[in-house]
Amino acid sequence: QLQLVESGGGLVQAGGSLRLSCAASGSIFSVNAIDWFHQAPGKRREFVASISKDGTTNYADSVKGRFAISRDAAKNTVYLQMNGMKPEDTGVYYCNHPYQESVEYWGLGTQVTVSS
Repeated sequence: QLQLVESGGGLVQAGGSLRLSCAASGSIFSVNAIDWFHQAPGKRREFVASISKDGTTNYADSVKGRFAISRDAAKNTVYLQMNGMKPEDTGVYYCNHPYQESVEYWGLGTQVTVSS
């Protein structure tokens, strides 16, 4: 199965920006979609954004207009550009694909902290 590794997290002030990366072990077109999820402290993991094989993107209502998902096929990497960040965006961000999600296999994620 395609393995994914997240990176790019860090500390940012409210209103600031970060770009997360999701590096794949092979072609990102080998899966139907790449998804980003967010797990806030003490809460369940929630969907943030996805990009399908044909390039269709979807976003959670909470991030529409602020976050953008994109990909670089040559680098086997999917990105999550986060702008206008809010303290509630704090948490661990994970990327994954549907098969691994179905078997509850998750990577380490990358920590994002937004200070107010």
